[in-house]
Amino acid sequence: MASTAVADVNAGRVAVTGPLDATNPAIVRMRQLVDGKQSADGWSRCWEQGVTPWDLGEPTPAVVKLVRSGTLPAGSVLVPGCGGGYDAVALSGAGRFVVGLDVCDAAIQRAKQWSSSSPDVAFVNADFFTWAPPEPFHLIFDYTFFCALDPSLRPAWAARMHELLRPDGELITLMYLPQDQDSGPPYNTTVLDYEEVLKPLGFIIASIEDNDVAVEPRKGLEKIARWKKMPDGEDKTSKQHQTPPTNAI
Repeated sequence: MASTAVADVNAGRVAVTGPLDATNPAIVRMRQLVDGKQSADGWSRCWEQGVTPWDLGEPTPAVVKLVRSGTLPAGSVLVPGCGGGYDAVALSGAGRFVVGLDVCDAAIQRAKQWSSSSPDVAFVNADFFTWAPPEPFHLIFDYTFFCALDPSLRPAWAARMHELLRPDGELITLMYLPQDQDSGPPYNTTVLDYEEVLKPLGFIIASIEDNDVAVEPRKGLEKIARWKKMPDGEDKTSKQHQTPPTNAI
């Protein structure tokens, strides 16, 4: 699939639509800037140079659908790797206060600029793996964050999700599932990759389905799963047998 790049000379930014793989020149450039093991500096270079091929420039359609469904819990919400903050703002309101978290200060500053009139959202420049919020969250939403992390960090990602969620909290993973990548980010990912790190910590899948409103380059490559964090001490084994069947893709 061919990619399309539109250069905005005045803003010094290249907006890119296309697949999130090596056929997209913006992905190739992003990987050069990130330079292997991720760092705040690498992601900052991407934002500063306008190489953000994952950024839709608007809320993810699946988030809009979730909000309209009326099934999201009230309370505090965390969006790690929030980037420009569109999903964080879309999730806010209706009894939800949202924190958008990103290791890149340039992304956080952009999010703050355009969302200044949104009263139920705050943006924090911090490292997901070391940040210490005052209290755990009722809901966490993850999209293009898990697949952007080096696979060696996935167990630590799951441990942080467990720490940052309240007992009986909910984790929603909009899973981008690329295959046949020769490098990353994004890295090759399957549903099983999520299950292998989350289930041992007591997460069970309440529902999983194809993302039928995925943007065109990602159609057929996304699933959305809603996970429940079981309270400590509750029997996890019997509940695991009740989870819907999933397939590695």
